[in-house]
Amino acid sequence: MIWLGLLLMELRHLRYFIEVALEENVTRAAEKLHVSQPALSRQVRDLEDELGFPLFRRSAKSVALTEAGRVFLEEASEVLARLDQGVLRAKEAASGESGDLHVGYAPSLTVKILPPTIRAFQERFPKVKVKLHDLSSEEMLQGLRKGTLDLACLPENRSVRASGFRFEVLRMEPMALAVGASHRLAKRKRAKLEEVSGDSLLGYDQSEYPEYGSMVREIFASAGIDRSIEGEHESVTSLVTSVEAGMGVAIVTESISCVAGGRIRLLEISPAPNPLVVGIAWREQSLSPRSLAFLECARRASADGNAR
Repeated sequence: MIWLGLLLMELRHLRYFIEVALEENVTRAAEKLHVSQPALSRQVRDLEDELGFPLFRRSAKSVALTEAGRVFLEEASEVLARLDQGVLRAKEAASGESGDLHVGYAPSLTVKILPPTIRAFQERFPKVKVKLHDLSSEEMLQGLRKGTLDLACLPENRSVRASGFRFEVLRMEPMALAVGASHRLAKRKRAKLEEVSGDSLLGYDQSEYPEYGSMVREIFASAGIDRSIEGEHESVTSLVTSVEAGMGVAIVTESISCVAGGRIRLLEISPAPNPLVVGIAWREQSLSPRSLAFLECARRASADGNAR
């Protein structure tokens, strides 16, 4: 119940009481607090009246804590310490220097952008926890709508623009043809799409990645071929595994090599299709300080990566 009572008191009373208790002398405490001795004595008396019991035993030259005063000193000191810590944390949160930052991302598309972005961001804001969420494009847009995501790194698509989100281009990802190591074209550097017209076409789940299916159909259509995805996968891991196993071929971005390593072969497509636009999206509302800082780090990481 003592905590409830503390809420009713002015913090000044607690600070004055603590200083008198530590100095064990009202005059010295008044000098340190830059208040008059009578005013300080009156504040301490008011606090005792509020509590309903004495905190000090008084003599002509000094004061000493009562047993109740010693207990109250511990409690009051803890209250002020927690308050000071709370003020500091609130200031950090207000300035974007602490808290959590939730970022949705597509692993294979952001593998060259995200690591340097996070490193630069954490150097500036070491107390902010960057929480990454591996999600489909549709799940990321839902997260932005609901406010569970602050930012989303994803490919550009009609839904991003139509939903009223802001979108900034970070990188243009070249497209490639992914085949297994034992595929008949595996030793080639490039291939025409006509050469895999008889292979099963693998890709991502079109309900979760609708823009991907449209892009693949357009790439084949530009070569005069009518193809659609036959084997759908929910993640880059399962897609790479299926291509590696020889279950089919896939149209992917070149950056998938950072995820797949040497498990599959990437061939240049002849003629080369348009690259995939990858960027970062956020709600139309003003960005928080830490979100803005993350965006600035992503811009620089993208500029550095594109320059190499």
